[in-house]
Amino acid sequence: MSGNNIIIKAAVPTAIAGVIVTIAASVLKGTPGMIGAAFGAAIVVIFFTIGQVLLNRVLRTNPTMAMTVALTMYLVKIAVLFGLLLVFKNTTAFDTKVFALSVLVCTLVWTGAEVWAFGSEKVLYVEPGSGPTYTPTDDRPPYHQQ
Repeated sequence: MSGNNIIIKAAVPTAIAGVIVTIAASVLKGTPGMIGAAFGAAIVVIFFTIGQVLLNRVLRTNPTMAMTVALTMYLVKIAVLFGLLLVFKNTTAFDTKVFALSVLVCTLVWTGAEVWAFGSEKVLYVEPGSGPTYTPTDDRPPYHQQ
């Protein structure tokens, strides 16, 4: 499975969930709820897409660094989200509770969709053609026992 397929299989359900949360927040909380929900959904889709793109690039070039990069990206995401929460702590531009709920719902949907995408695909443990080429050096016919 290519990395782009995983992004698509996770981003589409997350975007749909974000639209549903945004519509529900708009009906229940008005414009501030709609803005908060849309902002939260957009942050999740952007963060996770960027993270998956970077991880795909690392997996192609240096697979041994994949776990380090994944954990670093996780810490950066948490730090940026924490910073956003601090910056918008007392904002009146949008409903912060709806924002938090939207982030939570969209994160759970992305994670579930990603787990489903990985679990439903066949994963090759060895890439075809990636091993050393084997050239026999012995020209004798194979040994057959009589």
